[in-house]
Amino acid sequence: MVGKSGTGKSYQAMNLCKELNIECFIDDGLFICGNSILEGISAKRQSTKVAAIKTALFTDEEHRQSVLNKIMAVSPATILILGTSEKMIQSISKRLELPELERIIRIEEITSEEEREIARKQRQELGKHIIPVPTLQLKREFSGYFLDPLRIIRGWRGGKASVSEKTVVRPTYSYLGQYTISDKVIGDVIGHLGRETEGVESVAKVSIENNKEGMKITIHLICKFGFQIMNAAIEMQKAVFQIVETMTAFHIKAVDVEIKGLK
Repeated sequence: MVGKSGTGKSYQAMNLCKELNIECFIDDGLFICGNSILEGISAKRQSTKVAAIKTALFTDEEHRQSVLNKIMAVSPATILILGTSEKMIQSISKRLELPELERIIRIEEITSEEEREIARKQRQELGKHIIPVPTLQLKREFSGYFLDPLRIIRGWRGGKASVSEKTVVRPTYSYLGQYTISDKVIGDVIGHLGRETEGVESVAKVSIENNKEGMKITIHLICKFGFQIMNAAIEMQKAVFQIVETMTAFHIKAVDVEIKGLK
């Protein structure tokens, strides 16, 4: 499937696969089957346009080989490749050692001008990108990005509705300038949650380990004498997990709570 950037290729990919009985597809560096990412690195994670293009073209040998190995292991009868030009699709096909292309489908053949204009505005004016898999699969890889689930219910067939699950990815820094969230801000949020949690006197210390896959938080608590310590720790753990992930868009890998004293 060929179409300019921001014309809605990723949005249309899953529906096209269903209509044509295509088993898997390749989109922006990812090898996707059904609604699952089986292998690859998303070009939408890259911090520059050049790096995104290289990822989409599988120029990194380790990335290329891992996707090639997975394709060979799955051995699908059909694969849809998404690209901005026929030359790009030919290049991806060659690098992944796929057979000769059977058919070129242009985005203009399957969408209206109005649909493409909506897609263009979503990309250029709002900085939104579509990845055609459920949000739960992307939380780790896109830690720090704002993810919105998108469920599309289409016509009923045989008494059942056809539901497509996609994710809207909004990497804010790519179109508004870069942003960072300091550990102090997260510590302040956790301190506030401590004051709101019954049985917690104060938050003595917050330790944060953060990488591209997510965040691990360790909290040292001073609890109030006379309260159930375990209950206070569990309530604090739940609150931190939910609120910090919601406010920051980071994937929270773990929240550990240590009771350091009573007051």
